Amino acid sequence: MKTIRLTGGFTVKCTDKRAEKELAAFLRNVDVGRSQKGIDAFIDCYLDSLLTCGRAVGEIVTDGNREIVAVLCGNVCDVQLKEGVSALDFVICGRSDTGMFEPLLYQDLILFTPLNPEADAPYGVSIFRSMPFLAEILMKIYNTIGVNWERAGNVRYAVVYKPQGDALDKAYAQERSQQIAREWGAAMQSGKNGSVRDFVAVGDVDIRVIGADGQILDSEVPVRQILEQLVSRTGIPPFMLGLNWSSTERMSAQQADLMTSELTAIRRTLTPVVEQICSLWLRMHGYAGDFEVEWSPINLQDAVERSKAALYAAQAENVAKTDTKSKESVLEGNPPKKTDGEKTSEGE
Repeated sequence: MKTIRLTGGFTVKCTDKRAEKELAAFLRNVDVGRSQKGIDAFIDCYLDSLLTCGRAVGEIVTDGNREIVAVLCGNVCDVQLKEGVSALDFVICGRSDTGMFEPLLYQDLILFTPLNPEADAPYGVSIFRSMPFLAEILMKIYNTIGVNWERAGNVRYAVVYKPQGDALDKAYAQERSQQIAREWGAAMQSGKNGSVRDFVAVGDVDIRVIGADGQILDSEVPVRQILEQLVSRTGIPPFMLGLNWSSTERMSAQQADLMTSELTAIRRTLTPVVEQICSLWLRMHGYAGDFEVEWSPINLQDAVERSKAALYAAQAENVAKTDTKSKESVLEGNPPKKTDGEKTSEGE
């Protein structure tokens, strides 16, 4: 969801300003199902399916005349691709009444996007591929920590009474052990009620905490190693997920730049889908002008860095022009004027 939110929104710029205004109203109010409106809600659902399943499918619903009434997301399990001789020859198939997959009637109204498709697998690759193995290890560690806390978190005591060597002590060992048990239980019960009660016993009594000698494995290092692998697969900087690992300011800036590159790649994947919807709407309404999808800036920090870079470039250009003028003046025999603070070699 963080990746989806950071992807941001977009606007469509047309050469025909009237078409641009009407297209913006359509994108803002189009029905996308489940009581949601607007192309942004459709893109969020479409991108969620794209990242989770490695592919996304959608449908453009028309009224059969000159209007698009809805843009809907579909279930990727309901469609299949049937390839032909070449990679360009493929059709999208859906399940028919007989249960078999058959080519859909209106291929131009179907939206399909694979995420990083491979040569032998046109369906794309989910970002969760290769994660289940590490996630299973991580869940085992967390489950073991929970079980250990259930066992050792509520401290249990072992009270051992050791009778002495005389015959009298051995004869009354059972009665004394029962008395010690009652007194110990009464002392523990008083602690629950908030009062303090001392425990007094006669003889050799040994009290130990059950499990105190057992060493619980340190989980900090293996958990962090696994989380580093999982987080690196998502492309999200750790500090955005609440993982306060040691990181310098420069490293955080580099991670933000990498995240910007990831979001830019996702936008390139989604742009053809948006262009297909906008192109169909413009053709259905008789507009033939060109248009362009412009994504909003990812964040303010990115804009600030670009502004700083432009400022430094302008300052460098200004310094270069000043140096060029000084050299031209020297070549023409007009040395630059000295300021009051400067001294000549003659001591003036």
